[in-house]
Amino acid sequence: MMKHYVRLACFIGGALFGSAGVKLLTSKDAKKAYTHIAAAGLRMKDCVMETVTSVQENASDIVAGARDINAARAEKEAENQIEGQEA
Repeated sequence: MMKHYVRLACFIGGALFGSAGVKLLTSKDAKKAYTHIAAAGLRMKDCVMETVTSVQENASDIVAGARDINAARAEKEAENQIEGQEA
């Protein structure tokens, strides 16, 4: 019998807390806080995107340099094979 009263009390308490929570979440102060949090999130996103762009540019430069090195190496190996065949 006592369990039923405890369950009922928990349900009523949860309903009251939920109602108060909804009012708290829709208050002016809460909206102002959410706006500031959203603004901070957007600033963070912009900062992250700048970093990603910088990393992508650097990676492109590195890949281009690596391709140049490999092309020069392949050319030198081809020259060495031609010299080896002539001798």
